[in-house]
Amino acid sequence: MVAPANSASPDMVAPLTAYAALAYPEVELVFHPQCWESDGHFAGPDARRAAAFLEFANDPGFAAIWFARGGYGSNRILDAVMPQLNDAARRKKYVGYSDMGFMLAALYARRIGQVAHGPMPVDVLRSSGGGDATVARSLGWIARGERQGLEPGLGRRPAAAFNLAILGALIGTPWLPDLTDHELLIEEVAEPLYNVDRLLFTMANATQLRGIAGVRLGAVTAIKDNNPRWGETLDTMIRRWCRDMGVPFLGPAEVGHTQTNRVVPFGLA
Repeated sequence: MVAPANSASPDMVAPLTAYAALAYPEVELVFHPQCWESDGHFAGPDARRAAAFLEFANDPGFAAIWFARGGYGSNRILDAVMPQLNDAARRKKYVGYSDMGFMLAALYARRIGQVAHGPMPVDVLRSSGGGDATVARSLGWIARGERQGLEPGLGRRPAAAFNLAILGALIGTPWLPDLTDHELLIEEVAEPLYNVDRLLFTMANATQLRGIAGVRLGAVTAIKDNNPRWGETLDTMIRRWCRDMGVPFLGPAEVGHTQTNRVVPFGLA
């Protein structure tokens, strides 16, 4: 586990290792000490976060990188890390979501490893309970290739999943992969609906996304108040922007900043 964006909480270590020891005894969880470091907003300076990621990603002794948490900042190290990944990095699985969408996108664009949008170690601490079941979805896919934690609508076409704000930031950059013929699953958290609409505008008009097979909408949670009140439902918004984009709206998806967040391997599941 490494933290390319914000610092992780050491409080996750005991419950996560205890659960993994019981449910996945073949797994050894290794936390890079960088996970707990702090440099202003980030889990250490950019150079430190980049070095920690490269150390573990390029180590053939590790089968996977499970990103410790999201936040903001992984985009700042892409230029430094992507050209330095070796053959060991290309054989790994990589799992995370939220800000880790930057890492997943850049890796998938370069066909480095197997990447998946899925719960992170920090999710074991969910205050609403059920953290074990949440992290089990990612652990099961990482360790055993289990499918019961996958998003249930997968399988017909290649897929990719992103937080909508991260997708918006990726558009127009070389880090966004070619998503032709992919189902695009999106989710969002802690935004007012006017900004969700603005992000959907960016998605619908992005030339890099021409050729996607359709859009599915995950959870949009912790919505901030609009002043004045926003007058459209999420369903109306997503259908309108999909019409403008010229792609079908394919319905709901079980992804998001929620306890029910599921695993979405990029490509064919």
